[in-house]
Amino acid sequence: MGVSIGIDLGTTNSVVTALMDGQVVPIRNSAGTHTMPSIVSFMSDGQPLVGHAAKNHQITSPESTIYSVKRFMGRRHAEVRTEEKLVPYEVVGKPSELVKLRIGKKLYTPQEISAIILEELKQMAENALGDIVTDSVITVPAYFNDAQRQATKEAAAIAGLNVRRIINEPTAAALAYGFEKCMMKRRVIVVDFGGGTLDLSAMEIDNGRFEVLGVHGNTHLGGDDFDQRIIDIVADDFFRKERIELRDDPMALQRLKDAAQRAKIELSGMEQTEISLPYIAVNGRGAVHLQYTLRRDVFEGVCADLLESIGSCCKELRHNSGVGVGPNMEIILVGGSTRMPAVRRIVSESFATKQLNKSVNPDEVVGVGAGTLAAVLSGQVRNVNLMDVTSQTLGVESAGGGVSVIAPKNTPIPTTVRKVYSTPKDNQTSVPINVLEGDALVAKANRTLGLFRLKNIPKAKRGVPKIEVCFAIDADGILSVTATDMHTQKSQRVVIQGGSGLDEKDHEQLVRQGESRREGLKARRRSMDLRSHAEGVAINMQSWVMHNEEYIGSTRKAEIKDVIQRLRKAIEQNNVTKMRKILLELDAEMGDKLAG
Repeated sequence: MGVSIGIDLGTTNSVVTALMDGQVVPIRNSAGTHTMPSIVSFMSDGQPLVGHAAKNHQITSPESTIYSVKRFMGRRHAEVRTEEKLVPYEVVGKPSELVKLRIGKKLYTPQEISAIILEELKQMAENALGDIVTDSVITVPAYFNDAQRQATKEAAAIAGLNVRRIINEPTAAALAYGFEKCMMKRRVIVVDFGGGTLDLSAMEIDNGRFEVLGVHGNTHLGGDDFDQRIIDIVADDFFRKERIELRDDPMALQRLKDAAQRAKIELSGMEQTEISLPYIAVNGRGAVHLQYTLRRDVFEGVCADLLESIGSCCKELRHNSGVGVGPNMEIILVGGSTRMPAVRRIVSESFATKQLNKSVNPDEVVGVGAGTLAAVLSGQVRNVNLMDVTSQTLGVESAGGGVSVIAPKNTPIPTTVRKVYSTPKDNQTSVPINVLEGDALVAKANRTLGLFRLKNIPKAKRGVPKIEVCFAIDADGILSVTATDMHTQKSQRVVIQGGSGLDEKDHEQLVRQGESRREGLKARRRSMDLRSHAEGVAINMQSWVMHNEEYIGSTRKAEIKDVIQRLRKAIEQNNVTKMRKILLELDAEMGDKLAG
C-alpha cells in the first residue's frame, strides 16, 4: 500500500508535503528548496522540463514554456480574455469552449500541463520517502467553481494520483496554523493571495473542529497582475525613450517579466528599486540598455484598482460570513503576494484591525495543511474534523429564464438539498433541468454545469406533477443532481463532470498518455543510471591499466583497451543494449577487479 501526500498546486509555485517522523513537512526539490516553480518547458524533442529546470529553459525559450496554467484550469475561452494577454503562449478555443494551450504545433489541455507538474511533485515525494505514492490531498482556491475542481482531479488522475480530498487553500492554511492549538476556541480569517488568485475564508476552530463560516475571492486576481503593471510602466517608458516595443520580443519580455517580479519583491522591503537590463534590445546605433528607477508609491499608484478589488473582497467576506473583528479574531496572511505592504494595509483597513498574523510561512503553510489532512484521512492523525462550504450559489433555471436557488453560496458541505417543482404547462411529459452556478438572477448570466431532461411524466394540468430536484455536494465541493417524478418515482441522475471540458474518452486517453510518459521517464532514468555506471567502469578500467601496466602482457593490455574503446563508443552513442552487453562480458570474463 502506497503513502499519501499533500500538494499545494499553485499558480506560481507548488509544494509537496508528507508526514515524516511524526510531523508534516515540505519536501525539498532537486534545487534544495521547498517550493517548485509551477512551470513546464518543452525541449526541441518534445520532452518536458519541470520546475527550476523549466524556469532556466524559459529564459531562452519563452515560446516553449507554459506557466500560470492554474488560471486556465476548467475555463472557457471567453472567461480568460484578460489572463491570455499575460502569457506568451497561445490560448486557443471558441468563446464557449474550454481552452487549450498551443506550444509549437501541439495543443495541450491545462490538465495535461498540471499533470506534468503533479508527476514531478509525486516523484520528489517518492524519492524522499523511499516508498510509492498513491494518494493525495490537493488544494484549490476556495472560489474555484465545479469545472475547475473537476479539472484538478482529472490532472491528478493523469499524473497517476488518487485524490482523497480536494481542500480549499484557506482551509488548508487554517488547518496547518491551528492544528497544534485546535482545542482552544478561536475565529480566524485567512487571506490567501498568491500568484493567480485571491481567496478569503472565515473559520471557527474549536475542540478539533475546523468549521468554515464563509468564503469569498477573485480567481482573476493575483500577484501576476501586479507584475504586469510593472512590466507595462517600464515597457511604456522604454518605448517613449527608444521607440522599441519590448513586449513584441518574447525573450526581452521574459527578461522584463523576471525583473518585474524581482522589483515587486524588493519593494516589499525598500522604498525604491532599480530595474537594470543591459543589452535588452538593438537599434541602428547598437545595443540598448534598460535602466529604470521604480518607487514604491508609484508602484502602488498604478495598482490602485487592484488594491481596491482586494478591499472589496475583504468587505464582502465580512458581510457574507457575519464575522466581526474582536479580541479572539486573527487575520492570517497566506501566499507570497501578502508580503506587499499595500496589500497588508488594505487588509488591515478592511477588517478594521492592525493585528495581522504573519507567523506562518506564506509559501508553505497551504501545502502543510494539505499534508495534515492527508495524514488525517490515512488514519495517522486523529481528532480533526473539517467542515467546509460551497463557494458558489447552485440552482436550476426556472420558468421564464430566472434562477431557483437550491444551495446558496457558503452552504456547509458535504450536504444534500432537495426542492420540489412542477410543470409550467398543461400535459407536459418532460422537464428540462438546467443546472446553474453563479449569483446572477437571470439564468443565461450564470454558468451552466449540466443540462438533462426528465422524461415520461404522466400528462396532467400544470402545477399538478411533483418533481423533486436533489443536489448532493460531496466533501470536494463536486455536485451530482437527481430529478425524480414523485408520482412514478422515475428519476434521472447526473454527476456534473463534463464542465471541465474532458469527456470520458479524452480523459482515458490522457491517463494512458500519462502512464506512457512516466514509463518513458523511468526508462530514461534507468538509461542514465546505466550510462553513469558504464562511465565509471571505463574510468576505473583505464586507471587500473595505468597503475598495473608493468604486470599486464601486451595481448591482455590490447584486449582491455579494446573493451574500454567499445564501452566508450556505446556511451557516446547512448546505446543501452551495447553498454549492458559489454558490462555483462566484463562481469563474466574479467572479474570484479577490472570492473571497478
